[in-house]
Amino acid sequence: MLRSVILAASRSSQVERLIATAPFTRDVVGRFVAGSGTDDALRATRELVGDGLAVTLDNLGEDTVTPEQADATRDEYVKLLRLLAAAGLTPAAEVSVKLSALGQRFDEHLAYDNARAICVAAEAAGTTVTLDMEDHTTTDSTLDILSKLRNDHPSTGAVLQAYLRRTESDCRELAGAGSRVRLCKGAYKEPESVAYQSAHEVDRSYVRCLNILMSGDGYPMLATHDPRLITIGEDRARWFDRGPDRFEFQMLYGVRPEEQARLVGEGYTMRTYLPYGEDWYGYLMRRLAERPANLAFFGRALLSKK
Repeated sequence: MLRSVILAASRSSQVERLIATAPFTRDVVGRFVAGSGTDDALRATRELVGDGLAVTLDNLGEDTVTPEQADATRDEYVKLLRLLAAAGLTPAAEVSVKLSALGQRFDEHLAYDNARAICVAAEAAGTTVTLDMEDHTTTDSTLDILSKLRNDHPSTGAVLQAYLRRTESDCRELAGAGSRVRLCKGAYKEPESVAYQSAHEVDRSYVRCLNILMSGDGYPMLATHDPRLITIGEDRARWFDRGPDRFEFQMLYGVRPEEQARLVGEGYTMRTYLPYGEDWYGYLMRRLAERPANLAFFGRALLSKK
């Protein structure tokens, strides 16, 4: 019921105007989104890199339905990468890309071509690209495009979601030398046939996947805000004799900034996922709709710095 209400609100221009003009909105958006434009993204990136953090930037927008929209997203990323390099923010800053924003849902070949152009721009800028993962219906397509991109751009990163039942197998496939893999819990609403439903099951899957990646020859990127999983990640790094240059932690912009600073202080690579763009309303509402429990999560994060 709550999910349906949130989805309906995400499509309502009336509700958007109401939320956009509400007194609390600026604080909420400012906490979790860098801003609406490239200049905002660069400003926030400078601040984060200045604090010793690595960054991955996401240009918001997933509902691409025309080739023109997909090309515009590609062009924004190419421009962003050029500006990041000019500002001396690479390689600390890289980019995260959703293939749906590049045309994946209506033309996989177009999405591949656009992603390849972004990878070329990233290589010229001295940094990398990570392909975000979306709902389970796009997993095979995303991994197929990843494989093709890695032929010429082997540093292209993958994202795997621990709540999917298939992910342990995917981790084994992607744990090879040089393979960058971000492991997250997953935030989309998925059927029981393909995804674990309880938090306990998802956490257990995350740890199993973490062990596979840590014991492999790739570069694990542990995306979690969960204190227990962070502690397990630190322990597994010691167990598998992984130094700070052989894995990293990742968290969302605005969530647990004190913990992010602690990890930096302990010598770990800590990468902040930094979204920006005009589509902040759709971004936040979709995060809530995908999992209504995120409503409480964002509320706690807004009130807490730990």
